[in-house]
Amino acid sequence: METQEKPEVTRQRKSTSIYTIRTTIGQEKSVAELIANRVKIHDLVINSILVPETLRGYIFIETSKRDAIDEAISGISHVRGSVGKTHINELSHFLIPKPPTEGLEAGDIVEITGGPFKGTRAKVTRVDTTKEEVTVELLDSPAPIPIRVHGDYVRKVGDRIDADEFSIR
Repeated sequence: METQEKPEVTRQRKSTSIYTIRTTIGQEKSVAELIANRVKIHDLVINSILVPETLRGYIFIETSKRDAIDEAISGISHVRGSVGKTHINELSHFLIPKPPTEGLEAGDIVEITGGPFKGTRAKVTRVDTTKEEVTVELLDSPAPIPIRVHGDYVRKVGDRIDADEFSIR
């Protein structure tokens, strides 16, 4: 009986590039959804679409074929054009989330951005990076009452202050 040799199947991964697309500010997510729908319908070779929250007016598309981007964005409203290639090193800070307590230290002045104390300024007394919580004392309060707030609900507005600077005399 004759043995047949099986052809060796080797998959070579094509190198992909990341392209920057300029959009109308505030319409990044809707443009990305429209592009994703078009990719499914037309079976385009687009690997991923990135919409960073901190960079308004831009989305990033990863593909191995430049023509796929042109076909994906043509005719979509709120697309302002293609900027060009971007290196992955330039996007690394968008891919790694920043902890909300980063940059906060005891003594910093913050504004509470959510909850019942929204809009109130406070002094940071302690930062718990493992729980991502900040313990603050309200500056407007006559008695220092420690309040624990999640790091997402505070925004740093000033640097360290002395304890006597806001005391009532």
